Amino acid sequence: MAEQVLIEVEVAYALPEKQALVKVSIPEGSSALDAARASNIEAQFPGLVLDEGSRMGIFGQVVSASQTLQAGDRVELYRPLIADPKEVRKARAARAKARRESDDDGGAS
Repeated sequence: MAEQVLIEVEVAYALPEKQALVKVSIPEGSSALDAARASNIEAQFPGLVLDEGSRMGIFGQVVSASQTLQAGDRVELYRPLIADPKEVRKARAARAKARRESDDDGGAS
């Protein structure tokens, strides 16, 4: 029987107040989801659920949970967005424009 080759990877997850980076040894050919589950990172973050629909990446590049890993990869687990970044930028620009217009009106009196 052939000996199973293990590779080392890291699994990362962060909240604003807490971060974790866990090194794991997994069988060669394992997926990003396999590594995340092997890290047992869910135990450190109540509410974190790892499944096929989990958003994750490798070194900042979004990948599917089934992505096969290579030795040295860092699997990053992403939190769901609570606000659409484009909408946040639009709202910020609208507020800045309103401030500029009110400053302009205030100086004309």
